[in-house]
Amino acid sequence: MSKSFDDLVQIMARLRAPGGCPWDRKQTHETLKPYLLEEAYEVLEAIDHGRTPQLREEMGDLLLQVIFHAQIAAESGTFTIEDVVQHLCDKLVRRHPHVFGGAEEQDKAKNADEVYARWEQIKRAEREESGEPRSALDGVPKTLPALLRAYQIQARASRVGFDWPKLDEVLKKLDEELGEWREAMAQAESCDGDPAAARRVEDELGDVLFTLVNAARFLKVNPEDTLRRTVDRFIERFQHVEAAARSSGRDLNKMTLAEMDELWEQAKGREP
Repeated sequence: MSKSFDDLVQIMARLRAPGGCPWDRKQTHETLKPYLLEEAYEVLEAIDHGRTPQLREEMGDLLLQVIFHAQIAAESGTFTIEDVVQHLCDKLVRRHPHVFGGAEEQDKAKNADEVYARWEQIKRAEREESGEPRSALDGVPKTLPALLRAYQIQARASRVGFDWPKLDEVLKKLDEELGEWREAMAQAESCDGDPAAARRVEDELGDVLFTLVNAARFLKVNPEDTLRRTVDRFIERFQHVEAAARSSGRDLNKMTLAEMDELWEQAKGREP
């Protein structure tokens, strides 16, 4: 490996060694989980905003988490960072026979769709060899954000033919789910305090969201990315409302909704 990578591994080992950093020595795979997730999202944010210098830094922070977990595993004799890298190299070569194989294998994957299908085929074969349960939905982590997990689950079900034939059918289902959600809310209102009625409202809302994800998938839109950008736009517009109110000497808590909405429209008008 490169000297800088080796230096990083050695620095992490020193931090974890006796006489190293008390905080680093205290960490486990379990305690590091929130940091791994946080760093991954900070990488996404840097990509979303096109911040190249920040992307370099955030990718370093994410790599640190990989090195950290590998060091913890090495201390217990489970595996090392070398094992991680070698396993990844082997997997990349194995799952890209159209690149590393012979001419016959190269002919089986001439475009991105064929490559993806071949990748999934190889993954299924690997699971069969390892004796893992064979489900079309295997491999989608439960820890994914709900929108992204729904998207991946639906995509995998679609690969075996369990899917709507076209977008119009999905939109009809969306109308149906919205109707059932309205019925559930009306029932809950008439049965004030009934836990079963309140739970049905939640369940029906879940069905609405799940169907919306299906519609996004048909449109080839990632719902997680879309919602994240929408949240970012809301934050930018709301902060404009706050700034505009302050500059005019007004307090948001004392403004009417109509006054705030006027500032909101100003914020929208400033966007490209």
